[in-house]
Amino acid sequence: MRIEIICTGDEVLTGKITNTNFSWMAQKLEDVGLSVHWETTVGDDRDTLLAAFQLAGTRADAVIVNGGLGPTVDDLSQEIAAQAAGVELALNQEWLTTMEAFFTKRARVMPPNNVKQAMLPATAEMIDNPIGTACGFAVDIGKARFFFTPGVPREMRRMLEEQVIPRILARSGAPASIYLKRLHSYGLGESHVDEMLKGVEDLDPTGGVKLGFRAHYPQLETKLTVRGTDMADVHRKLAPVTAEVKKRMGNFIMAEDDQTLEGVVLAALTATQGSLALVETFTGGAISARIAHLPHAEHVYRRGVTVRHFKDLHDIYGLHDVPLAAAMTEEAAAAVARAAREQAGASHALISLIELDEGADRIDFGGTIWTGIATEDDVVVRRSRILGGREWVRLGAVEMALDCLRRKLQGLPVVERIDFERT
Repeated sequence: MRIEIICTGDEVLTGKITNTNFSWMAQKLEDVGLSVHWETTVGDDRDTLLAAFQLAGTRADAVIVNGGLGPTVDDLSQEIAAQAAGVELALNQEWLTTMEAFFTKRARVMPPNNVKQAMLPATAEMIDNPIGTACGFAVDIGKARFFFTPGVPREMRRMLEEQVIPRILARSGAPASIYLKRLHSYGLGESHVDEMLKGVEDLDPTGGVKLGFRAHYPQLETKLTVRGTDMADVHRKLAPVTAEVKKRMGNFIMAEDDQTLEGVVLAALTATQGSLALVETFTGGAISARIAHLPHAEHVYRRGVTVRHFKDLHDIYGLHDVPLAAAMTEEAAAAVARAAREQAGASHALISLIELDEGADRIDFGGTIWTGIATEDDVVVRRSRILGGREWVRLGAVEMALDCLRRKLQGLPVVERIDFERT
């Protein structure tokens, strides 16, 4: 199955907006074993659009067109699709009725130009859009089946997942059931995990399991795409492979599927009726921002303190006898963690205190990260070094702090060397 994605719009072609739609679509297709062979970006020009559609129709089996389905004069996808398919535009009464109900439900009058969105190529199959006024549609151009999707990301994403991908899979002759298992880890690089998991696909002798990765520092997503005759077959194939992946990656797996690291931490604290106080330097409250807004966090999150300099912690926690100068020590970090927990009346305190290197233009620029966790019974402090730019250090510190707390709550070793650490 040879797939092409065509993204339309002057704003995309000129770089005024970043084309995140393409990367998201390509990733979703890859997740189900469908590879994109071509990506074309075209402005709002009739001749150029027509040429792009005609070319794609000669070389691809399936084409996804994104954008150009709005009500304004520069939205040209329906018109050019009809021209390329050699048919007339026709009013789709079903979609017109849907649009009218959309506006009525919101106590609004539908503008006359929205009728344009119900004008589809006469031979097109309408594709529903349950959350917007731009319906999608499918039509044959040349040898390819074209699928037209809205440019609005949330509308496109739902349409692609629920309706376009199943149609493409059916045309490709793929097995009826496909499932994507995702395992999220922190601390291991992509090449390292690739080496660790060598041969795991062979645990399914039918070849129905495909291993893949998506690295987005500081996390790594390990993907297992499974094909089967039905979901029971899929899960039979998936079970031994997932078990082996978990065995080999061990404590570094922090979440699965739609789980997040912060969600896992919050669930673990909630399960034990625990509570949390946070202290951060340099990160600008990024750790608090990951947790405080989550549903039910109000029962766990006690306090977040964000400062820029260590010395500011003297007055906040009354640590006048503790040396909190430019250089941090393990004893000082432990004192801050204990004081933060006691002052907030929390079961756990998590601190992330960062010392940035001098001279940001140095090739070995980085930071020393002091991560501390205090409970009523003990305090654990971890000292780490991460090299890279300021943002690299900040992101690494936030993830390390949350992962250390996750490990503590799950009874795992808090200190376990990661690939991103330097001595």
